Amino acid sequence: MAQDSKIEWTNHTANLWHGCTKVHEGCDNCYAETLSHRWGRDIWGNDKPRMEIKSVWKDLEKYQKLAKAAGEIHKVFVGSMMDIFEKPMMMVDSKGVECFNGTGFVRNYFFSNIDAGHYPNLMFLLLTKRPSNINKYIPESWKETPPANVMFGTSPVNQETFDKLVWQLAEVKGKKFLSIEPQLDLVIFDNSICGVIDWIIQGGESGHHKRPFDISWAYKMMGNCSVLGIPYFFKQIDKIQAIPEDLMIRQSPK
Repeated sequence: MAQDSKIEWTNHTANLWHGCTKVHEGCDNCYAETLSHRWGRDIWGNDKPRMEIKSVWKDLEKYQKLAKAAGEIHKVFVGSMMDIFEKPMMMVDSKGVECFNGTGFVRNYFFSNIDAGHYPNLMFLLLTKRPSNINKYIPESWKETPPANVMFGTSPVNQETFDKLVWQLAEVKGKKFLSIEPQLDLVIFDNSICGVIDWIIQGGESGHHKRPFDISWAYKMMGNCSVLGIPYFFKQIDKIQAIPEDLMIRQSPK
């Protein structure tokens, strides 16, 4: 968990579990996998368990209290070390002992807490590389009446993944966003995404093995978003190069 997250486009992060499986080239240098290995946790891949995070429920209560006290809506990214719409997986505790319940049960419990109105001051950003799974795993009622405090997002990294994932995400009702990071090639789009996508975040890759980001991609996307009236947030070039002043655009949806 992270209160006052270092991820610029959210206030906090929350992980219901740790672990995932890579799905496309944007995952090649996954920081979450690197951290898991550094911590000695073998929780990556289709044949590996996920690790439960017991502290998440208290953290969410804390984030709600902080936002309510401030009279604000705080964004919570779910999750930086997992994919909430991954297929149900076995789960272990921090000592490697198998849990009675798996990730599917935990996900459903989280959704039920949202439905119960426990977090009125939190806006949950549910980011996935598997948008085709969203309608499989959300509560039935969300398919027609999605919660006001949930945004569904996906992470394309090039034109191929954009063209595939955005239209899978379009099948989901509710507010939707794109986190186009790490962007690996030029991505272009037209007004067909108006009314489909409510927010676009863009950024290059960071870390020792970062792949290059062409600054012209950012100017192109910023211009497209401005013309189409889509809130735009430029996160980073590579965490080393300074962002040009005219690219320091950090809008959020209302």
